[in-house]
Amino acid sequence: MTARVKYIVLFLLWALIPISFYTVFARDASAPTGQDSTELVGIPAPQILQDTAVTQQAQPNSFLSRYRGRILVRFDKSPLFISILYVVIIYSIITLITLLIIILLNRGRMQREEKLLEYLNNEYQQKLMDYLFEEEKRDRALKDLERVASNRFNRQILINQMIDLSINLKGELRLLIKELYLLLGLKKDSLAKAYSKKWHENVKGFRELAFMNIREAKERILDSLNSSNEIVRMEAQIAMVRLSDDNPYHFLHFMDKPLAVWEQITLHELLIQHNLKVPAFKQWFESKNLSIVIFALEMVSWFKQKSAGKEIIKLLEHESDVVRHTAIKVFGDIQYKSSLPVLKKIYEGEPYKNKLEILLTFARIPDERYLNFLKSVLDMEEDVQLQIQATKAMENTDEPGISMLIKLMKSKSEYKNYQIIIRHVLDGRIY
Repeated sequence: MTARVKYIVLFLLWALIPISFYTVFARDASAPTGQDSTELVGIPAPQILQDTAVTQQAQPNSFLSRYRGRILVRFDKSPLFISILYVVIIYSIITLITLLIIILLNRGRMQREEKLLEYLNNEYQQKLMDYLFEEEKRDRALKDLERVASNRFNRQILINQMIDLSINLKGELRLLIKELYLLLGLKKDSLAKAYSKKWHENVKGFRELAFMNIREAKERILDSLNSSNEIVRMEAQIAMVRLSDDNPYHFLHFMDKPLAVWEQITLHELLIQHNLKVPAFKQWFESKNLSIVIFALEMVSWFKQKSAGKEIIKLLEHESDVVRHTAIKVFGDIQYKSSLPVLKKIYEGEPYKNKLEILLTFARIPDERYLNFLKSVLDMEEDVQLQIQATKAMENTDEPGISMLIKLMKSKSEYKNYQIIIRHVLDGRIY
């Protein structure tokens, strides 16, 4: 008997047993159990005694019968609310017992499947190793693999084993794995998953096709880049990176959905781990997807692509404060000195967070030509953090900046609130 049939039988029992109890209770409740003396008027005494004797002979005088009788009498004489509670309690007990049986059956099935899976994994792994590394056993191994790949369960285990092996294989051995994958007709399984309406099947299909470098479902994967399911979206991105030849991030041109931070981290790690070709990320600076623009800027910073400096300067006119803030930070990361005059020009019109980042960039790219600008920030700004960053930027220019700061600190002509800040910044014990 299959598991599905067992569950159907259990469900029917679960549904029918309470109905049977209700039928018994309803029948007993409708039977005349407590005739009073008025109802016995007119019935001869011998007949009553005879009926009583027959009844006593018909019912076994056992403990269970007496106990059942007392329960039914009590149920019959109970108020309606108590009777309902009896039914609910019995129904709950039966339900709990049924659920317990289902859980135990399911756990047993899972344990059997786990043992079978472990056995098949070891078996198929050995056959795959024979096919790859034992040339004299290759034909025999192929026949064995064709025989075992007769049902969907076994084929899925076989695909998983191939993927696990292909991760650590290169060159001819990797090609042998792909050849075996095609010979066994496993590509059909992966394509069926990729075009399935179930998202978890899509994830499996994309991963399998990407590892085997099968590109027949590339359009389907491209469509999934903007899926509402973030797991499908992430798997589609990884698949496109693996299936790309020249530009692993070409798919970014087709993305409309925001690129989450964890997706950006995954894509970056994928590029590093597989030693993929690093594209020029400035090609995405004009994307309408702000998350793509920010990701491109972060990658320019990571790979120190100074050649994108002029394009980053254009982003300082972007309408998004976040994009401008990221661009300013990237200037400091890649030490792009040509950005300083532009940053000086836009300083006044930027929000507080961007002003702070501009001063941090001046501190990271020290240039004594901008000491007067930094001094003007000290004079104009009342915010302590902005004054501290301006002071640090002046100090980082070494002797010219430090001399100017000491002069400002010792000036007695007019007291300025930043004199205390200068004293603390120049104190090596604090900063």
